[in-house]
Amino acid sequence: MLNKDEILNRTSNGLDVFKHYIPGQWRVGRNFLNPFYEDKKASCNIYFDRRKGCYRFKDFGNDAYSGDCFDFVGHLKGLHCNIPNDFVKILELINQELSLGLENDNHSFTLSVPTKSVKTMEQPEQPEPVKRNKPYFIEQQSFSAKEMSFWQQYGITSGILKSYKVASLKEFKSESNEGKPFCFISTDSEPVFGYVGKRHVKIYRPFSEIRFLYGGNLGDNYCFGLEQLPAKGDILFITGGEKDVLSLASHSCHAICFNSETSNIPRNIIQKLSYRFKHIILLYDVDKTGLEASFRHERELSNLGVKRLILPLLGTKQEKDISDYFKLGNTRENFIRLFIDFLDNLYSETMAILKPCEVDFSNPPIQSEKIISINDVPLGTQGNLFGITGGEGTGKSNYVGSLIAGAIRKLDTVDTLGTIIQANKSEKAILLYDTEQSEMQLYKNIASILKRGKSKTMPHYFKAYCLTSISRKDRMQAIVQSMDRFYYQYNGIHFVIIDGIADLVRCANDEAESVGVIDELYRLAGIYKTCIICVLHFVPNGMKLRGHLGSELQRKAAAILSIEKDEEPQISVVKALKVRDGSPLDVPLVQFTWDREKAMHVFIGEKSKAEKEKRKETELASVARVIFNEAEHYTYVALCEQIQDILEVKERTAKSYIKFMRDRKIIMKDLSNMNYFIIGNI
Repeated sequence: MLNKDEILNRTSNGLDVFKHYIPGQWRVGRNFLNPFYEDKKASCNIYFDRRKGCYRFKDFGNDAYSGDCFDFVGHLKGLHCNIPNDFVKILELINQELSLGLENDNHSFTLSVPTKSVKTMEQPEQPEPVKRNKPYFIEQQSFSAKEMSFWQQYGITSGILKSYKVASLKEFKSESNEGKPFCFISTDSEPVFGYVGKRHVKIYRPFSEIRFLYGGNLGDNYCFGLEQLPAKGDILFITGGEKDVLSLASHSCHAICFNSETSNIPRNIIQKLSYRFKHIILLYDVDKTGLEASFRHERELSNLGVKRLILPLLGTKQEKDISDYFKLGNTRENFIRLFIDFLDNLYSETMAILKPCEVDFSNPPIQSEKIISINDVPLGTQGNLFGITGGEGTGKSNYVGSLIAGAIRKLDTVDTLGTIIQANKSEKAILLYDTEQSEMQLYKNIASILKRGKSKTMPHYFKAYCLTSISRKDRMQAIVQSMDRFYYQYNGIHFVIIDGIADLVRCANDEAESVGVIDELYRLAGIYKTCIICVLHFVPNGMKLRGHLGSELQRKAAAILSIEKDEEPQISVVKALKVRDGSPLDVPLVQFTWDREKAMHVFIGEKSKAEKEKRKETELASVARVIFNEAEHYTYVALCEQIQDILEVKERTAKSYIKFMRDRKIIMKDLSNMNYFIIGNI
């Protein structure tokens, strides 16, 4: 809405208006020479009037220039604030020349006359004029070859133009503020484009004196590109204009823009987007206006994590924004390199602390006291967590090592202990963070992994870190920030292993800390489209993990595996505790054991079907005891809900368990009321 208060809100209480009109290097609160006449004594001053809540100009040598930003512009343009029509023109001039993009819902202006002027005594407040409906009409046409050439120089494709509802307009008709009709017709030298919305259109005439116009209702929070954003993403750029959004989208980057660089950015929109994107970056023009605006927005939105990235451009009219950056021949890879440099600067302290923790395979560490440690197990799907648990000495380290070896393998003859692993052919990052083992033990484990994977050297994309020397408080930050760095360096993350997630919190039974850590890991898995494998060194109680940390991991993870010793101590068995898309009790029991000749663990097949059925019967009998310890009988629906809640399985799986338990007489129908079930002979 075009009124005094809105302009003050959009211009830092009028300061941006003075910056726009007054040339030279002047500063707030310091005297300077008036550049509009031959001033010989520095007696001009711009200060903030706390009582009126705006910046004012005071010239002790010529009081005609004194007043707020509206008085000042009026004096420069020969207009008077106390005359309603003049005041409207002053508002129009500020809105147009500072590109604020302020208009009413029906494109008529709202008059807000100041209650006091420097030159006049207090004037009565003028009534606001009645809002007048201002219609508009557009006629669309196909993009000509010359028009497409204009967009293509910035890398913008026809598909992006269609997706973002950008149209070539044959003509645009509307009315001026005085109600006089006008029409713009597209020509080869002055094309007319339209950013078409549901109830508005924003006109863009790149080669004309009047470049931007508006039709319809833009609304209070106009945001171009918001509808095209994905549900989740890694980076969101806030640019200065629609063309920049289109150029970034054509280079596979997510972006939005508001009405102009000097427009206020709604905090509620940024707050909602901060849950969907890892980074929200201001990417404004590098001219004076853009730099000042991005600095102001970064300061105002700092508590929401908004940062700004400054492009390496000259800041001239032909070289100032991201569209110009791509027009100059830079590629998406060049731009991502800029962003990686930005992250290096942002995370410089963390990366410096993390560097000594990186295992250098060519430089073995000094041998130290051996400590029993258990490695992580990567297994699952993109965007999900996978849990691995079990007691000490069950073979978790070797099992985890086989999974890593399978990911870095060059041949298909690697023994992955009965698990199928997708080879990392794209050489995305594989990250191993160990919070328990000594540096020497981790080094030995890596040697075993390379031996199993038949690799003589450690792949450059495989990063292993011993975090035992970092405090618990800093471990999570080190993981989060280094993941972000390597995601861009290696164009993705194949999987992440965190060996000992209990060491990321002070206490595994602290509910708040446990929920916070698992939620953050789950969010990162979604953002980076990777699988994060969490090793929890708890012995499970039946089908459930212990502690708040275990419960939260079991709730969020796509699958949970437990590695246990078999009745024969030399054999380890891999059991499923949870499978999101099926029954864990129907998953085969994988077995592996130590082979002295090969000096490594080897896969020895799956347990028999009879053993699998026996395990299923034992586990469900235990679940039945827990359920019927709370009540003597349940309806079918209530029993199904209890099984879903305890085992965290879907309804169809719970129903199959009820059938299995009935067949094995673990539960039976209550003869006194056939609608109920009771515990059977177990």
